[in-house]
Amino acid sequence: MKVDILAFGAHPDDIELSCSGVLAKEVSKGKKIALVDLTQGEMGTRGSKQIRKQEALKAAEILGAETRVNLQFRDAFVQNDEPHQLRIIEQIRRFQPEIVFCNAIEDRHIDHAKASQLVSDACFLSGLRKLETSFENQTQEAWRPKLVYHYIQWKEIEPDVVVDVSGYMEKKLASVKAYESQFYSPKSNAPKTPISSANFLDSVTYRARNLGRLINVDFAEGFTVERYPAVDSIFDLI
Repeated sequence: MKVDILAFGAHPDDIELSCSGVLAKEVSKGKKIALVDLTQGEMGTRGSKQIRKQEALKAAEILGAETRVNLQFRDAFVQNDEPHQLRIIEQIRRFQPEIVFCNAIEDRHIDHAKASQLVSDACFLSGLRKLETSFENQTQEAWRPKLVYHYIQWKEIEPDVVVDVSGYMEKKLASVKAYESQFYSPKSNAPKTPISSANFLDSVTYRARNLGRLINVDFAEGFTVERYPAVDSIFDLI
């Protein structure tokens, strides 16, 4: 199954909070996307891995993803080592994406930066022809994505690329709110966490609105890149 964009998140809901506007926009243009969660979020204070699984599937459906995979790495203890890299490489070669989205290069949760580097390293290694992998008993061919973009999460990292997502905030917010166990609800008696406040939920909108302000649109999402963005003409940037 080849897709155009393969989005990775250390935890279920990372993708939705950070880059789901771009994903929804590209799906509307006919692009194919797939989602890969590294962990089940089982160390989260609220909810459970079973609940998170159902929420993740609902969010994937809202965004129009072709499929969603969970690699069941250990939450809070993600490691950038060969066994974890090989599992990521299997997914990259399985889906053969042109573009990969992954976690922020630095963030509040320790899994995020680790997952960011893990996926980035796996994208490089996936292009090595002599590195053998298989998926469902089928030998895989080498594949290296053309671009790796790191989305922005808790910290205010300055983006290298800002993408207009005006017209897709409603779908982005619907995918975020699919995680009812995690985010603000006045009816919830669950313990409070940094992401369960009304302010945090509001921040999804006001961050997108502020990035939009900077590029003169209503809403936007930002990414950092590993190499210079290239355009054919200077007028492509208008």
